[in-house]
Amino acid sequence: MFVALFIAMMGYIAYFNVVESRDMIRSPYNVRQDSFAERVVRGKILDRNGKVLAQTNVAEDGTETREYPYGNMFAHVVGYTANGKTGLESLENFELLTSNAFFLEKIKQEFQDEKNIGDNVVTTLDTELQEAAYDALGSYRGAVVVMEPSTGKILAMVSKPDFDPNTVAENWESLSTDSENSALLNRATQGQYAPGSTFKIVTALEYMRESNDTDTYSYDCFGEIEASGTTIHCYGGRTHGSEDFRDSLAYSCNTSFCNIGLSLDIESFRKTSKELLFDSKLPCDLPYSQSKFTLKKGADDADRMMTAMGQGQTQVSPYHMALIMSAAANGGTLMKPYLVDSVTNYTGNVIEKTKPEKYRSLMTSEEAAQLKDYMTSVVDYGTASVLSGQSYTAAGKTGTAEYSSDKEKDHSWFVGLANVDNPELVISVIIESSDGAASAVNIAKQVFDTYY
Repeated sequence: MFVALFIAMMGYIAYFNVVESRDMIRSPYNVRQDSFAERVVRGKILDRNGKVLAQTNVAEDGTETREYPYGNMFAHVVGYTANGKTGLESLENFELLTSNAFFLEKIKQEFQDEKNIGDNVVTTLDTELQEAAYDALGSYRGAVVVMEPSTGKILAMVSKPDFDPNTVAENWESLSTDSENSALLNRATQGQYAPGSTFKIVTALEYMRESNDTDTYSYDCFGEIEASGTTIHCYGGRTHGSEDFRDSLAYSCNTSFCNIGLSLDIESFRKTSKELLFDSKLPCDLPYSQSKFTLKKGADDADRMMTAMGQGQTQVSPYHMALIMSAAANGGTLMKPYLVDSVTNYTGNVIEKTKPEKYRSLMTSEEAAQLKDYMTSVVDYGTASVLSGQSYTAAGKTGTAEYSSDKEKDHSWFVGLANVDNPELVISVIIESSDGAASAVNIAKQVFDTYY
């Protein structure tokens, strides 16, 4: 028994050193990484075009200062190194404090008791798109996520309220105790919101699966629907009249989707939501919140209607909605999202390169094509018509999510894609407390306009 245990221990030590040790060393929770800073100058974080997002300045006396040239713009996704580490500064800490400079140069630096220069992390982020999203969001609270559906590259991630990573140490007390603004919270991945009418994409997919023939659907909208003592109105008191399934989505008709919700099998609906990653782990390297689908067997008519139209207890993050849209844009397949394109040494030689890989199929290619076709109508003549007639084609879904008993208080949503035949971008936008004064689809338009 002793010999067997000894051999097993030797085997595990060998396995650990070959397979697991690198991940253990790379873990952002491994505080021993910071000891590397005694002999390595922290490397740069760059955007996809080589623009500097974070760098270390070394003064004549050897004092090192981490600088973020774009200030607040990349605060949540790039992160900071004062009072702990967040964002890419945390995720890529090992790479930034590792030097893959030419070995003779490293030996020379060590003999002269000078630090080597750490590797650079080249991200998938696009500064122009990030700036467009940041400026478009303006003074509103909310978030914007932009992705490339064919690869999973995250091109922009904005969250507001924000902060200046250059002054985190000086402002730490106010930042860490300001519960009203929660500026340190990355709303893109950690925010949880009622999805509003963007969830009608999920409801539409479930109805497509249950009915097998959406062409025969017909509904007369009189502006309100009543079931078991609960009355729900269309947004703004609108009356849409006679509608088919396509029009119901294009005009975002609440009463029609409530009608659909009453006909759906709850267990099947829950299964579809699970396949779309509700109540599941998300492919995300940054801290995130799981989305929630709470409709259960035996739910009353009110819950069924509210869930179908994206209200009730359903919760989702802007990042998660971007993943669902990416799958719809990419023939049903969600590519694994990533933020790091490559790691290079300080002279630009590539040390590691990320290759796109499939994460999971969230729907069939036929379902994805059908959803995309329906969402094109939302732009052609529906609630996102501001995107029609541009130099590019677009599809998507708007949403208005009530967050108070006061019906005038709401969040504005938009999820969509650009270049319908061969989608190049997907976007997810939320404006908190827009209260009808701002529209998320206009922010998406500014990002698309910048790209094209």
